[in-house]
Amino acid sequence: MITESNYHSPESSLAYMGASQFLEFTRCEAAALAQVKGEWQKEITTAMLVGSYVDAHFSGALDVFTAQHPEIMLKGGGLKSEFRHALKIIERMERDAFYMKYMAGEKQVIRIGEIAGVPFKIKIDVLHPGKAIVDQKVMRDFEPVWKDGAKRPFAEVWGYDIQGAVYREVEGNGLPFYLAAATKQDEPDLAVISIPDDVLDERIMFVRELAPRYQAIKHGEVEPTRCEHCDYCRATKTLTEPVDYRDIA
Repeated sequence: MITESNYHSPESSLAYMGASQFLEFTRCEAAALAQVKGEWQKEITTAMLVGSYVDAHFSGALDVFTAQHPEIMLKGGGLKSEFRHALKIIERMERDAFYMKYMAGEKQVIRIGEIAGVPFKIKIDVLHPGKAIVDQKVMRDFEPVWKDGAKRPFAEVWGYDIQGAVYREVEGNGLPFYLAAATKQDEPDLAVISIPDDVLDERIMFVRELAPRYQAIKHGEVEPTRCEHCDYCRATKTLTEPVDYRDIA
């Protein structure tokens, strides 16, 4: 049984796939497998902690979060500047009635299910039963992001469309998916962003196609592919022969 206390445990990560784990596999199969096996851990950045701080505030777990992350505090007491700004972001969110309407449902709802025969787990930031799924995001800004030579919506670049597709599939009622988002700018921006059903339908086909392969990698049945560009691949790279300088990109 998946609960709040064991949701992020190694055993849970091995037994179940989640949206974040699936996205890690799309970026580098070798690095994702190493994370599942506990052989590699991604650096927890301040940017990630700021988002988690805001999430903890709205889920009612801020005291626990602060106790688990003493690095957010100054040695002499008080929050570091990034987290004092997080309080400003929270205050901006709470001043907007429309934004808070989307944040008013059930918090941190855990669901399990299957996609293409693969066990999945999800934790929904805000569930409005029978009405909508809402995931809260704190972003640098809402600008499109350059990737593969073109500007693309940030929700696509960071995989929030795939996350929404997984959440909707596992939750099982075909509910609309929204991002309740704010920026880290000096004056935070706000938006409630919808990811349309046709996009979610397309993305879930992508998940169904690849999830069985990633599950087979987790079970040791298929060898993972290395991307040779991420931190993990650089850290575990083994030289075998010289490389022509024209082949280095």
